[in-house]
Amino acid sequence: MKTVVIGILGTVLDNRGQGKKRWERWRPTVSICQQEDVLIDRFELLLDKNSTRLAELIAKDIAVVSPSTKVNFHFIDFSNPWDFESVYGSLLDFARSYTFKPQRENYFVHITTGTHVAQICLYLLNEAHYLPGKLLQTSPPPRDRSAEGKYQIIDLDLSKYDQIASRFKKEHQEGTDYLKGGIETRNKQFNATIAQLEKVSIKSKEPILIMGPTGAGKSQLAKRVYELRKQRGGLTGELVEVNCATLRGDNAMSTLFGHKKGSYTGATTDRLGLLKQADGGLLFLDEIGELGLDEQAMLLHAIETKSYMPLGSDKPITSNFQIIAGTNKDLTLHVESGEFREDLLARIDLWTYYLPSLKERLEDLEPNIDYELERYSSKENSLVSFNTNARSKYLQFARSPQASWRGNFRDLNASIIRMATLSSGGRINEQVVTEEIARLQKKWQPNSNTVNHQKTQLEDLKQLIGDSAFEELDYFEQAKLCIVVDVCRSSSNMAEAGRILFNKSRETKASSNDSHRVKQLLAKYDLTFVQKK
Repeated sequence: MKTVVIGILGTVLDNRGQGKKRWERWRPTVSICQQEDVLIDRFELLLDKNSTRLAELIAKDIAVVSPSTKVNFHFIDFSNPWDFESVYGSLLDFARSYTFKPQRENYFVHITTGTHVAQICLYLLNEAHYLPGKLLQTSPPPRDRSAEGKYQIIDLDLSKYDQIASRFKKEHQEGTDYLKGGIETRNKQFNATIAQLEKVSIKSKEPILIMGPTGAGKSQLAKRVYELRKQRGGLTGELVEVNCATLRGDNAMSTLFGHKKGSYTGATTDRLGLLKQADGGLLFLDEIGELGLDEQAMLLHAIETKSYMPLGSDKPITSNFQIIAGTNKDLTLHVESGEFREDLLARIDLWTYYLPSLKERLEDLEPNIDYELERYSSKENSLVSFNTNARSKYLQFARSPQASWRGNFRDLNASIIRMATLSSGGRINEQVVTEEIARLQKKWQPNSNTVNHQKTQLEDLKQLIGDSAFEELDYFEQAKLCIVVDVCRSSSNMAEAGRILFNKSRETKASSNDSHRVKQLLAKYDLTFVQKK
């Protein structure tokens, strides 16, 4: 394959006079052809027409040092060499008109000569593949060496540079660790979600939608995304949080978008609203599915235009905010029922992530227990830990079917705080754990007598599917169906129920449709999933 160099004539660095002394001085364009280990077949020299005489001298000298190198002139309009738009346009015109033959030729783009503006333009055109190949950089020799100097080939595939790749990997790992709160999580789905979210948090300013049950950690994750973006220079403003379930009527409009004095009863002063407060920062709208349709329409406009009209005002306010939305509902179903705007959902679900419940992440139970203990110890300035038997007993219960973890990580946090507070000498013993287990059983199962609870479940199932169908089922089938019904009733949608019921088998599938599997399972017994409102 032939080797072709594309470079700009250096009107300063290449211009060393016409006498013999020019050979004692470093000239970047000539030096490329003086390298012993590089054979240049063709040099495509870009120049302004006013520099023709210098170009002819350079071509003549290249013929001396490398007779096999053919030099072609390409006249470019460099009349305003410091104007970015003009220079980029001229170089782009050249790139589009030149016939590249990548199957037969290797290309190098020389970025040492030309103004800084021209060098930046060459870099950008190479990165965008208008100028295919690799970048070539030359440098002058030490004073006591020959004039050919040195060269370096730069490949923009940064993964090929071990130190850079290692640094990127380290920064990515630090980012994901931060988003996970420093917890060594083991759940594959959760880890994959956080790994991608780390990249999105840094590279994208588009809306993020975080789904998951109450207590799964949506608010904490949004705070960490904000801090990560702020650390990496992506945000300068503050984090503004609001739970949309608390917004109703005029208060909703006023809280989000502000109001003018007198716009409604009780509006005694002007108010800018939370969107303005989030200017340059991040707005976290938790439970966005609770917003009214009017607020949804205004929010969509504000996201798309970065401007909105406060209540009672005839002048728009601008706010360059970023947004994260949180919900424990299936917004698609709310679109179908007319409770959520389809256009707003389309705008906020560019990046959508589901946070599994604690019940779906039991492999992460231990590291989260340790995390909660560390938080307590740091807050109270007192080291607390389990003794071996107590820890084993608590984990056995926490992983059992009796532990519903309805409140997810909030339940776990409260449980650890109670046991740590009641511990003696900084050690949680078996008695403390036994008392806590009883407390949780009472909290999650008002009928703590397991036998009575099972009887209640079976009677409920009999009413649900009918006496005759119930009697045809084995006791094993009855017990299994009771669990399915319980999970479905405690889940917001079929997808969430499927993730709990098929938490192991779904990991072995290339793609899983949890909703479809639940639907099929229920259909076997002529049951349907009732969506929560």
